[in-house]
Amino acid sequence: MKQVNKDRVRQAIGDIEKSLSRLRRLGEVSLDEFLVNEDYQDIARSRLLTAMEAVINVCYHIVAKKFGKVPKEYAQCFKILAEENFLPQDLANRLALMCRFRNRLVHLYWEIDYTMVYEIIKDHLDDIENFVSEVRRHIRKA
Repeated sequence: MKQVNKDRVRQAIGDIEKSLSRLRRLGEVSLDEFLVNEDYQDIARSRLLTAMEAVINVCYHIVAKKFGKVPKEYAQCFKILAEENFLPQDLANRLALMCRFRNRLVHLYWEIDYTMVYEIIKDHLDDIENFVSEVRRHIRKA
């Protein structure tokens, strides 16, 4: 089995952290302000997609290089990390749900519920941060 490319993972983590920083600033505005401001909504959608794409890329890379597996879908990637004791099961489940929401942002963009986007910004960015922490912890061991 090949080694995880630490530089690739670090670069993706940088993209994730930059996106999370922008998203946290959006979480400082009220829901009403967020819902009437299309620029806020566009930034939120873009940054959520960037963060989730980077999370998915890291997940796939680790699953392939460290565990020699190829998930059939995004959500399965996190399931594999939980099965391999790389991630806690509850975190893997929440990330899988976030992937499904990412699919909605990409494929059903005309039906986006921006109240839900705001709730993710307010209440679920910690899941992405926890993923980054787990990745860093495991990468240091390697």
